[in-house]
Amino acid sequence: MTDLGPLNYFLGISVTRNSTSMFLSQRKYASEILERACMLNYKPCWTPVETDSKLENDGLTVSDPTLCRSLVVALQYVRSCMILEKPILRRILCYIRGTLDYGLQLFASSTTLLVAYSDADWAGCPSTRRSTSGYCDFIGNNLLSWSSK
Repeated sequence: MTDLGPLNYFLGISVTRNSTSMFLSQRKYASEILERACMLNYKPCWTPVETDSKLENDGLTVSDPTLCRSLVVALQYVRSCMILEKPILRRILCYIRGTLDYGLQLFASSTTLLVAYSDADWAGCPSTRRSTSGYCDFIGNNLLSWSSK
């Protein structure tokens, strides 16, 4: 094994360090996905899905399923995505366009206080009656783990 020096970029995540913190970002990887989809100049949106409606299967088809699937596979490393319909995929890509500068800030901390938050929408999907749930765990000011299903 060889020492390649300080970590800068690994598995699509760039790392920026200073004396008190570390910032993890996927800007470069997300920009490559947007460029592949020809959406670098699209207008960004600020939520990955419409906030005032429930997702339903409305029978929409995609014109290029291969491109759509390859973008969804690439998006699994940026944001989770389970629906292949073209309008929803375009919305998610526009959301990523608007969040290119977002990342995860990790701070040097001596506290070991564990705090967890969770929320759920019981049987919220009108067509499948599936629930939406999510949680996040913090140690001190640092996000430790999170999930949304």
